[in-house]
Amino acid sequence: MTTHTVETGSREFERAWMDQAIELATTSVHNGGGPFGALVAKDGEIVALANNRVTSSLDPTAHAEVNAIRAACQRLGTFSLEGCTLVTSCEPCPMCLSSSLWARVDRLIFCADRHDAAVAGFDDRKFYDLFEKRPQEMWPMSVEHLDLPHRTQPFDAWIAKTDRVDY
Repeated sequence: MTTHTVETGSREFERAWMDQAIELATTSVHNGGGPFGALVAKDGEIVALANNRVTSSLDPTAHAEVNAIRAACQRLGTFSLEGCTLVTSCEPCPMCLSSSLWARVDRLIFCADRHDAAVAGFDDRKFYDLFEKRPQEMWPMSVEHLDLPHRTQPFDAWIAKTDRVDY
C-alpha cells in the first residue's frame, strides 16, 4: 500500500466528500436502491456521483463504486482514472476493488467496513477471503479507511426499510 502525505486542507475535502457519499447511500435506500454511495474526485473537484442500483436496474454489477467509475470515465473522456480518488460510503467488495484497480484510481477512501455491511445483510466476507492472499502493501494504489461516527447511517436506513429487496 502506498502511503500518501495528506495536506492540511485535503482532510476537510475528504470528510466533506465522505459525508456526501454517506448521504448518497442513505438517499439511495429511500429511493429503492441499495445502501451504498460513491464519488470520484480529481484535483479537489467531484467529477462523478453514484449510488447502488443493483436491484433497481437488475444488474449485479451496478454497485455504487462501479457506477461512479463509469460516470467519471465518461465525464473525463478516458478509461484511466489516474490522479483520481474514489470515495465510498463502505469498504468496497472485491469486484469494486478490482474495478478501481483496473481504472487506475490513485486512492480509495471508505468509511463503513465489511463487518458493518454484514450486520445489515451484506455479508461478502467469503469473497474478501479470496483477496487476503496478497497483502495491500503490494497493491498499486493506496486503500485508506476514514472512520466517521455516522458511518452506518445508510445501513440503519436499509434495516428500517420494510419494503427492501434483500440480496
